[in-house]
Amino acid sequence: MSAFDVRIGINPLSWMNDDLPSLGGETPLDVALTEGRQIGYQGFELGNKFPREPQALKTLFAQYDLALVSGWYSGQLARRGVAEEIAAVGPHLDLLAQNGATVMVYGEVADSIQGAARPLYQRPRFFGDAQWAAYAARVDEFARYTLSRGLRLAYHHHMGAYVETPADVDQLMARTSDAVGLLFDAGHITFAGGDPLAVLDRHIARVCHVHCKDVRPAVTKLARNRNWSFLDAVIAGAFTVPGDGAVDFAGIIGRLKRHGYCGWLVVEAEQDPVVAPSFEYAQKGYRTLRSLVDAPVGIPEDTVQ
Repeated sequence: MSAFDVRIGINPLSWMNDDLPSLGGETPLDVALTEGRQIGYQGFELGNKFPREPQALKTLFAQYDLALVSGWYSGQLARRGVAEEIAAVGPHLDLLAQNGATVMVYGEVADSIQGAARPLYQRPRFFGDAQWAAYAARVDEFARYTLSRGLRLAYHHHMGAYVETPADVDQLMARTSDAVGLLFDAGHITFAGGDPLAVLDRHIARVCHVHCKDVRPAVTKLARNRNWSFLDAVIAGAFTVPGDGAVDFAGIIGRLKRHGYCGWLVVEAEQDPVVAPSFEYAQKGYRTLRSLVDAPVGIPEDTVQ
């Protein structure tokens, strides 16, 4: 078995939601950073309250003895060319590179309905080989550029976007090179109807970043049956932290251990902090992952709580 070397980080969504400012939008950033460090997290992903100037960001993280994990980039390669995307990503890429990140989270937002008041079945789709091939070629070229700048592209399959389902992930991975890394998000792939362990088994060699998001199946079932939007599902509690839903994180961490995954495990769970208090849930997510990561190799995965 290869070396397994991970750090546990968190996204500030547990305290404040970028897409839904009504969920914790009044919470100061220093509260999230202070509580996250107190719980034991080693780093944070970016949110909209972080400074966007490289030195200011570096100073902020040093103040809390935290590392920058990565940061979401809203890409539009489904609608624009690689040269235009490279020009657009410049400041974000500099911010990440100058603060020690090694991966950049890529989310395709062109035509996405993840922030719209539209039912999930209306998400965009690629039809046929030609559309898939053209898109994959652009993603691959763009990923080779970010890699030349020291950051591997971590492609985030996401509800409401072109690449949502296991079949979409299979297509993208088959049509791109190793320059394109996969951000494996246990919550999104489960919500999309997939078996997270099966998807992880197929693509673990490409996984360069992991979002540890749990799912409440009763809520996701309602979201589908009642034609909710993605944000409706979030508000209703579709997602939660590891250990509070139905995703088999013991199995996931076990697979990553056997493969020798090296990188970040990031707790990311969009919830209403009034319903799911930030500190309590962030701590639960950390403790769940910490116990699984620290479990001696050889203990059956399903016995670790």
